[in-house]
Amino acid sequence: MSASEAETVIHPTAVVDPAAQIGAGVKIGPFCVVGPHVVLGDGVDLKSHVVVEGRTRVGAGTVIYPFASIGHAPQDLKFKGEPAELIVGCNNRIREHVTMHIGTEGGGMVTRVGDGCLFMASSHVAHDCIVGSNVILANNATLGGHVEVGDNAILGGLSAVHQWVRIGAHAMIGGMSGVESDVIPYGLVKGDRAFLAGLNLVGLTRRGFSREDVQALRTAFDGIFGHDGTLADRMAAVETAHPAAVVGEVLAFIRGRGGRALCQPR
Repeated sequence: MSASEAETVIHPTAVVDPAAQIGAGVKIGPFCVVGPHVVLGDGVDLKSHVVVEGRTRVGAGTVIYPFASIGHAPQDLKFKGEPAELIVGCNNRIREHVTMHIGTEGGGMVTRVGDGCLFMASSHVAHDCIVGSNVILANNATLGGHVEVGDNAILGGLSAVHQWVRIGAHAMIGGMSGVESDVIPYGLVKGDRAFLAGLNLVGLTRRGFSREDVQALRTAFDGIFGHDGTLADRMAAVETAHPAAVVGEVLAFIRGRGGRALCQPR
């Protein structure tokens, strides 16, 4: 039976505002609270003691575990009650005590999460973050406001990302790392003040990247973060020597950093 054909089940102890939009096959467990501006897609499963508030949309098939707090006001002193949103995609797993906040006027009015992500216990997505698809935040990983995380990135347990930082696609953030600067796609960073330790070779292998792409990234990494000439000069040389799409993605990311610092090797 598809989600659109399944029966919606709401536990008698749950508090669901009559104005909330509830899809087919939704399960709302004991002691959950669902606010008036919430939209739950087909097959969403709120296990128990889940609070979904604010102008929040949760995509089909997403499962939210006990004591998660989704869609409340941001922890931003500049927030004045503007009608900002939280948009969560489909088939995400949001574990116990996860917090996700709506956006703010200063950040585009929306916090957005893609599809197929795993947010482990007590991880946090702050206001105005843009999180891609198939992202993993391990236990207690924390995103500050306005952070952007690319598809397939992994953030290790107890890591913390400073506000406005960008994490590139397929990047790996080591556990307990404090990330203050942008991390290139396919990069691996670690350390209490994170530094670029190389490429996420394990992730590249698991995702099925070809040997040619991996070798192109290795060579490009050495060229970009070498010591001869300026960064712009080195990037231009790499672009000429390595036309591979994966290398172009890294170069475009660096060029789009808008003056923000870039996480560098030691």
